[in-house]
Amino acid sequence: MDIKTIGIVGAGQMGNGIAHVMSLAGYDVLLNDVSDDALAAAMDLMSKNMARQVSRGKITEDDKAGALSRITTTQTLTELGQSDLVIEAATEREAVKQAIFEDLVPHLQAHTILTSNTSSISITRLASRTDRPEKFMGFHFMNPVPVMQLVELIRGIATDEPTYNACKSVVDKLGKTAASAEDFPAFIVNRILMPMINEAVYTLYEGVGSVQSIDSSMKLGANHPMGPLELADFIGLDTCLAIMNVLHDGLADTKYRPCPLLTKYVEAGWLGRKTQRGFYDYRGEAPVPTR
Repeated sequence: MDIKTIGIVGAGQMGNGIAHVMSLAGYDVLLNDVSDDALAAAMDLMSKNMARQVSRGKITEDDKAGALSRITTTQTLTELGQSDLVIEAATEREAVKQAIFEDLVPHLQAHTILTSNTSSISITRLASRTDRPEKFMGFHFMNPVPVMQLVELIRGIATDEPTYNACKSVVDKLGKTAASAEDFPAFIVNRILMPMINEAVYTLYEGVGSVQSIDSSMKLGANHPMGPLELADFIGLDTCLAIMNVLHDGLADTKYRPCPLLTKYVEAGWLGRKTQRGFYDYRGEAPVPTR
């Protein structure tokens, strides 16, 4: 299948990043969100991020102008039905994703491929709520999308080979690398990464080390570019908790039990960078550990 038009549901951190790379690769993009403010903010952020790429010689001004001209925004979900490929990039809550697919399905073309950018939820289960499980798969980009090279491609139990190959060809056109993952909770990256972050939170919770000492230890002792608590703030503590809950529920193993301190931060609304407080407080000139 020759994919030319991409519909994206959700203009947040992931959705605008996906729109950014798709438009630069030459695809026509229709970006949807329930909030007009979110759509305006996404367009502004993409313009700024592309301007940064221009300043670094990664793209030209013509590339930027062409990419932005290929992006159209809409608050009407059903308009995405004419797209060749739809990527759902809404919040990491299964009920929200299922509701989106149920609303969208009656308006899709017969050939449209449906995908989800979920970082942990069962692709097979999401696909079962649609009329096209054979044309449904996981299309998991890493954050920040314009920078990160990996895309996880996850087949559901019914996903057919043409659907996989079509999505793989999109990844290739983006200049990114595809990793094929089986449909198990959290797939590959987050199956490994999130328990490490959760263990770092337990290390803080049990008083083994402070925020600063834990992050410094992993950066200097394991050569990680970011400490695990700093990374958790970057991802969003609500997202980390949601993924740990999927792992705990889906694999029924106590080693995936979310740390109570992670739950407490989320309950407090301290979700990391996006709320200006998490394991660090970002409201001043420089981040300061909150514990």
